[in-house]
Amino acid sequence: MSAERNIRSENRASRLAHVVGRIGLSMSGAVCGTFVAAYMARTDINMFGYDGFVALMILAGIAGFYLGIDIPEKAHRPGVAADFGFSVDPVELLSATGTFLAAIAALFSVYAIVFDDLSQRVWEFVVGSWWLFGVVMQIGAGAAARLRFAGKTVG
Repeated sequence: MSAERNIRSENRASRLAHVVGRIGLSMSGAVCGTFVAAYMARTDINMFGYDGFVALMILAGIAGFYLGIDIPEKAHRPGVAADFGFSVDPVELLSATGTFLAAIAALFSVYAIVFDDLSQRVWEFVVGSWWLFGVVMQIGAGAAARLRFAGKTVG
């Protein structure tokens, strides 16, 4: 009975650590979203300066980093075979690509804000697109992985 109690305690502690980690990832997404929103608000486009836009960017970051970074393990099914002799899980690839795009958009935004860099309009569009595509890819990958983990067949 004591061993069973220890296992339950470890499972609760593990779940708590997992939840705290996921909350940390969400906060990282919120910070990234805040920086991208601040960068976009510096443009001459009025829509990007509204509080609703900033809140939407922050919420997208929260959702993307919460769902897309911590992907549940894939069942022992073969992945998509690559030419290099190893398999690639498309959900993990989507998640990694989305995380990279969102992070590079946030990094560029922080650089532009800190060094007061006045970028050309095309870079504003590129950074906004990286953020949008990145968090959409993260959310899609996270949703697909959770559907797959729940027993439904996706990817």
